[in-house]
Amino acid sequence: SCFPIGSPPGRSFEALVKEINKRGKGVVQIDLKGGAPAIGSPFTLTQKMAKGAYDIVGCTEAYFGNVLPEAPVLRFSDYTYAELRKNGGLAYMQKLLEAKGIHFIARHHDHGPFHLWLSKPISKPDLTGLHLRVAPVYTAFFKSLGATVQTSNIQQVYTYMENGTVQGYGWPASGWVPAWVKVTKYRVEPGFYHATLHTLANKRSWNRLSQAQRDLLMEVGLEFEVNSETTGATFQAYLKKTKAWMASEGMETITFKGAVRAKWLSAASTAGWAEVIERSPEHGPALKKLFTK
Repeated sequence: SCFPIGSPPGRSFEALVKEINKRGKGVVQIDLKGGAPAIGSPFTLTQKMAKGAYDIVGCTEAYFGNVLPEAPVLRFSDYTYAELRKNGGLAYMQKLLEAKGIHFIARHHDHGPFHLWLSKPISKPDLTGLHLRVAPVYTAFFKSLGATVQTSNIQQVYTYMENGTVQGYGWPASGWVPAWVKVTKYRVEPGFYHATLHTLANKRSWNRLSQAQRDLLMEVGLEFEVNSETTGATFQAYLKKTKAWMASEGMETITFKGAVRAKWLSAASTAGWAEVIERSPEHGPALKKLFTK
């Protein structure tokens, strides 16, 4: 797992592994070795898996862009994953991943949109003067609006916010660490992109599996994929409850509206796709056609 065992963003992969092991007795079992950073950097875990150190990983695409330059498109999608499986979008990504020694099983969770979280307020889409903790997910977006940035693991976010090393960070509202409410004063709306988590396998390991083993992994993976669509009533109710709790703890919401909202979302989309197309001029434009409406 790319996240500490038991941490909010890591629980969905742990649930997937538990379900596979429950239904896969006598067929296939997954030995969960632990989570990053205890087993190494979350940013290199998928690289190690591709080289054979592990058979399977649960990871956000934000952490495997160093393996596949086109990985960010998985968070930009305007379509459900069922639609991406029909329109060829995921098949295209599967082909690119296979070339890197990776087999894509499923998106096992979607934490919904990312948000910018701050210790001090802003009034417009201008991040000049702010030093933010980032993952590769939104680095280009935040920098395009004037922010300076640095990376860290999940366990350093609280400390950096508390001591003022950073004045904000990006993270989805779902999978958010409750303790952060003590050092986070503002959430910026609307959110942007999708905080997707994926189950990936080493290609050689996948090819060694029997058809029955592959079928079980895909069956469970696809169930998790379908159930994690953020358009569903269950997820929306959860998000509403989470944000209500944050407000009860004193967190304020900065809501961009009208033209300002449009500028914020446009900047996110423009910066994200520009980065992908710059890194992958061959595949980026084709993927944009498949992943955007």
